[in-house]
Amino acid sequence: MRITQRAVALSSLQGLNRNLDAVGRLQQQLTSGRMISTPSDSPTGTNWAMQTRADQASVAQQARNISDGKAWVGAADSALMTMLETTRRVRDLAVQGLNTGSMSPAGAEAIALEVTNLRDSLLGLANQTLGGRPLFGGVTAGRSAYDAAGGWVGTDGAPVQRRISDTEVVRIDITGPEAFGPPGDDLFAVVGRIADDVTTDPAALAADLEDLDVAIDRMLTALADVGARSARIEHAEQVNTDRSLTLATQLSEIEGVDLPRTIMELEMQKVGYEAALAATAKALQPTLLDFLR
Repeated sequence: MRITQRAVALSSLQGLNRNLDAVGRLQQQLTSGRMISTPSDSPTGTNWAMQTRADQASVAQQARNISDGKAWVGAADSALMTMLETTRRVRDLAVQGLNTGSMSPAGAEAIALEVTNLRDSLLGLANQTLGGRPLFGGVTAGRSAYDAAGGWVGTDGAPVQRRISDTEVVRIDITGPEAFGPPGDDLFAVVGRIADDVTTDPAALAADLEDLDVAIDRMLTALADVGARSARIEHAEQVNTDRSLTLATQLSEIEGVDLPRTIMELEMQKVGYEAALAATAKALQPTLLDFLR
């Protein structure tokens, strides 16, 4: 088989171009800091990188859900704690009202007035909102869980939930009836009866105190439920943070450049290219015919 000078030249140029492409690819990696700039650089690596980025997007959304959930359960926990303190004050006043032997009409009126004001405070706390939505209103479209008279105006629909991991969904709300009792016999109705009975029927305060104790126990149960959810969300937050760091490390290993190794490879490619260029220049000496073409 006869090998022409032109074939030798073409073969040499192809080898030089391959070397030059390798140099350019390594320079691009150093400039961008990424091993993969286009899918053709590494189809397998591109697939892994896309899956990792999809997982990162999922983890980021779960982090936002966790933040929102923490805000909801934190606000509910704070409101319930304050309402428990207020309700215990109402109970103390009701016990004072039972002491009819040492209670003057003016004292009874003062107790009734304070209990009424405490009831208004309880209603205000029960109507707290977060992001324009009432904490204890369920999935209602309104901005209040209770009206001015203490009537339930929320909605007992599907619970408000947030996905906090790939396999875990947690409820973040609690409705008024769950925390304060069924409408008509809830905390606000009991406190309202206490305010009336202090002046009109002190003997009925004993039964009112029993109803108030039931309401307090219900609120304590609601507070424990909210606290358990808060613990789940905090644990999920730590897991989410750890997973986010793991995915970032994984993506860096897939796409990131190993600087010492890449620099060494670039220098080796440069040396090889320069050596090939010098060898080609000596092997392919131009003739007068090349200049006359």
